[in-house]
Amino acid sequence: MLLKLYNILGILMISLLFPFLATAQNQQDIIGKWDLEIQKGNVVLPSWLEVKLSGNKTLVGHFVAHNGSARPISEVYFHQGLVDFSIPPQWDGNVYLHFSAKVSEGQLKGTLITNEGEVVTLSGTRAPKLVRKDPVHWGKPTVLFNGKGMDQWKALETDRKNQWEVQDGLLVNPRSGVNLITKEQYSDFKLHVEARYPANSNSGIYLRGRYEVQIEDSYGKDPDAILFGAIYGFLTPNEMAAQKAGEWQIFDITLIGRRVTIVANGKTVINDQIIPGITGGAIDSKEGAPGPIMLQGDHGVIAFRNISIQTPR
Repeated sequence: MLLKLYNILGILMISLLFPFLATAQNQQDIIGKWDLEIQKGNVVLPSWLEVKLSGNKTLVGHFVAHNGSARPISEVYFHQGLVDFSIPPQWDGNVYLHFSAKVSEGQLKGTLITNEGEVVTLSGTRAPKLVRKDPVHWGKPTVLFNGKGMDQWKALETDRKNQWEVQDGLLVNPRSGVNLITKEQYSDFKLHVEARYPANSNSGIYLRGRYEVQIEDSYGKDPDAILFGAIYGFLTPNEMAAQKAGEWQIFDITLIGRRVTIVANGKTVINDQIIPGITGGAIDSKEGAPGPIMLQGDHGVIAFRNISIQTPR
């Protein structure tokens, strides 16, 4: 009789818990990081989404559009495979961005109302973890810019004229224009770059064309995820290592899978940290593929020298 009572109580507890268990199970269908593509006319724009659990049942997250930094999502609504959220404008537009999609067999498909009020379609797949298990043995450095020409570089395809030029042994972006990418693509690497900018200028180095190391006149400021030495919008340096504007800023950057180390002006400001996803301005959202080194040319004036790269041998 006692055993029968225990069985009845067990069944009752399972029946009471089942709605919660089903909800938790359903939430796993959306929780995680997603590489997105936004179809805007004939153009595909990269985007990124992270959904995570806050407490017992509330879903929150972060969203990266094709520009700007990662934006917090205060609540993500998810029911029967449908995911929905809204976030306010950041740099562009004046209406709330609205995301609505359905999860099916590990794929996201839906629509996005942009901050400009335009309705576009979206699709997404789960972002790869990019875990590297084997130790890396580095080859010899390859020079990407030796002060004489841009043989290893090309302008990112655009309808704007390439404004980059070589002046007095420097690779110079004299005005806002196109971004510059290497002809070669890379997976894991150690990158050495030296940069110089005038007061109030803004530029960046994109790793695999997807993760921006921020270069900005930030001397004397507190470290921030959108200032000098940061992985833009994601990783904050542990100290502000920027020299004054007009002085050379020296970067040594190591990227292995998602793990990045940034040494700026001799100081390790980011140490073996995981980059969650693509940053605004990325060339695409195909995180599992190799990509170029990209120098940002659509913002401020900047000059580069002594650019070299090492890859695993």
